[in-house]
Amino acid sequence: MPEQPHTDHLVRILRGVLGDSLFGVFLHGSAALGGLRPHSDLDVLAVVRDPTSPDQRRFLVEELLRVSGTGQGLRPVEATVVVQDAVRPWRYPPSCEFLYGEWLRQDFERGVTPDPGPNPDLAPVLTMVLLADAPLLGPPPAELLDPVPAADLRRAIVAGVPELTEELATDTRNVLLTLARVWTTLDTGSIRSKDAAAEWAGARLPVAHRPALARARAVYLGDEDERWDDLDVRPCAEHLVRMIEESYSA
Repeated sequence: MPEQPHTDHLVRILRGVLGDSLFGVFLHGSAALGGLRPHSDLDVLAVVRDPTSPDQRRFLVEELLRVSGTGQGLRPVEATVVVQDAVRPWRYPPSCEFLYGEWLRQDFERGVTPDPGPNPDLAPVLTMVLLADAPLLGPPPAELLDPVPAADLRRAIVAGVPELTEELATDTRNVLLTLARVWTTLDTGSIRSKDAAAEWAGARLPVAHRPALARARAVYLGDEDERWDDLDVRPCAEHLVRMIEESYSA
């Protein structure tokens, strides 16, 4: 059975830093789409009334650096903050007030504080939040957020593909699984967990490309150790990108 998420500490951090401006905190991602896997992030979205100050964003970074990670019983956290007026009524690209993720850890440890700004990746995040309907604090997300139009969701998930593929050598598992999820969403209109998306995509891949995606899925589920020296993963990734391009233009 998938691990159940422990989120009380994240709600405490967000309430402590954001105070009375905090409208709600919502679970999304793997934990809400099918359960945490061994390599899943713990994904939360906070909706606030007021823009954050530089001090608030710095305090959030400091607190999240302490509780997010991959060792000593920690789990990677992805925490997003949006100002309600910046995303409701909906417009594209949406504006992100704050974003924490482990891929940014080195910058944060050097003292970098994230600034608010446009972020197309919010489109799938908000879509998953509404789909999951999993409030950790506050009302159901539909009371605070507007649905994302399908056309904006599609262009948002495609926009990140070029940057994603640049990380194939350093983040192989996540890149392959995310490409599979993008293709799945474009072709079916649904957002699935990474393992479910990999299962869908794997059944539609040429036989030669299936081992790489199957390995990514097995590692994600904790069924195999992560190693890539025995597989040429680039042809699989390139084929997934072609399928994404064809689905997007269809």
